[in-house]
Amino acid sequence: MDPKHKKLLRTQRLFLSEELLVDDLIIQYLYQEEILTESHLEEIQSESSSRNKTLKLLDILPSRGATAFHHFIKSLEKDFPWIRDKLLQLNEEEESPPPPFTVQCGVPDHILLTVPTTLHLNQLASRLGSEWKSVLLDLGLSCADLYRCCSDHPLAVQSQVLAGLVMWTQRNGRGATVQRLIQSLQAADVPPSVLQQVFK
Repeated sequence: MDPKHKKLLRTQRLFLSEELLVDDLIIQYLYQEEILTESHLEEIQSESSSRNKTLKLLDILPSRGATAFHHFIKSLEKDFPWIRDKLLQLNEEEESPPPPFTVQCGVPDHILLTVPTTLHLNQLASRLGSEWKSVLLDLGLSCADLYRCCSDHPLAVQSQVLAGLVMWTQRNGRGATVQRLIQSLQAADVPPSVLQQVFK
């Protein structure tokens, strides 16, 4: 079995033991597809509770070859579609990691994990347009925080943006990284050229 499928079954072990009833249909299907042997069937059926039967099946599956996960998912189709859907969704998320930041924005790697400097924040504040509020909300500031930035600096939008960015860095300390800031800027569709100009 693929290591990522083994990991998925392990991380979902408690969920499966509570939600899944290993009935005859599931284990007979897995036996038919040669995932389980006769002795496996006996082992599973000899368990005293439904929960233990499920746990026993989860113990056996990872060692039953490359197609074991696929057949296990197929065995859930009829009676446990919500479990099947959840496992497939988690498997899909595991298979599509987010693309690296450097490919998207051209910012050097050594800058990504640092806290943005006041100069960075100043340059960014001068380049952001109407999307600045959604950027700050995505960074975790509240509507009340934004209101305060606006009321403290009623005449200059750049000062409002800068105040919000400074508030974010002060609250998050080392967690306020350039990488985290870029995530929010990209979510607000700020052009990559802006990111490259600010974080050279």
